[in-house]
Amino acid sequence: MLKQGVQVKAGVDVDPACRFPYEANNRGAAFLERDVESLTQEDLAEYFSEGDFSLLAGCAPCQPFSTYARGKDTTQDAKWKLLRAFGGLVRRIQPDLVTMENVPQLPKHAIFDEFLKAFKGYHTWYEVVECESYGIPQRRRRLVFLASKLGPISLIPPTHSAKHVTVADTIGSLSAIAAGEADVADPLHAAAGLSDVNLRRIRQSKPGGTWQDWDEELIAECHRRDSGKSFGSVYGRMRWQEPAPTMTTLCYGFGNGRFGHPEQDRAISLREAALLQTFPKKYRFMPKGEDANFKVIGRLIGNAVPVRLGEVIAQSIREHLNQLGSSNH
Repeated sequence: MLKQGVQVKAGVDVDPACRFPYEANNRGAAFLERDVESLTQEDLAEYFSEGDFSLLAGCAPCQPFSTYARGKDTTQDAKWKLLRAFGGLVRRIQPDLVTMENVPQLPKHAIFDEFLKAFKGYHTWYEVVECESYGIPQRRRRLVFLASKLGPISLIPPTHSAKHVTVADTIGSLSAIAAGEADVADPLHAAAGLSDVNLRRIRQSKPGGTWQDWDEELIAECHRRDSGKSFGSVYGRMRWQEPAPTMTTLCYGFGNGRFGHPEQDRAISLREAALLQTFPKKYRFMPKGEDANFKVIGRLIGNAVPVRLGEVIAQSIREHLNQLGSSNH
């Protein structure tokens, strides 16, 4: 957002671990450690300067809407209410511009139709976006929602349809490290340790392959059962010349998806995961001198909107305002 001239005033999250990276990377913007349900119009009024265009950006937790919830009845999930709360903020604050990012499955749920009712008087646009078509080195499909009181709005056309950014483009120049090690010059370039059996497994793993490439003795019992045979992407290596899989909160774990390094015998490091999420290399996740906490930083990386997608959304808003003949961003 900042790179495209959007002034970031405040951010809200219930996770206290978000405070340091938010404040350290957003030029003095305020961080509110709050549940969005508890926010009032008065809480946010001071962050919208009179005379400027106002923008409200949000992303409700996606677990109730995700394919990872398949087979489960999520209609009573408490996190549905966060999308309702975001819609309620729109009704009360009436910002000029709104954006939201979420999983592709969201429009299939009745809650999304309810959410759209908050946008009376707005021009709205939403579409499922292939992130690799915008220069994000991940196979990641996300719903992008835009709304404007000022006129019709949409996302800019794809910027990388002809040539996708690959794993090699993104992390190929980083120094080699072993499982359980960190780069002395970059504490975030740290890889989780591997058990003896997982070290043997990754040594038999091929880029783009599956656990079916291993010796029989290494195959986990859960994968021997019929119910486990369809999960071919766990315990996998990435391919250098392709985009990575979707980064998740557990992207630092070899057994959690296709998160194995293409050639080194380890899972990707936290730094590599952050770069694949298009965070700048100078982005600060923790205070200087601290060791990386895999669980906490993995959660921050995996839960984030890819930085490049945020930039594309901001560029779309800027071009929308330019088309309306305004230079006041």
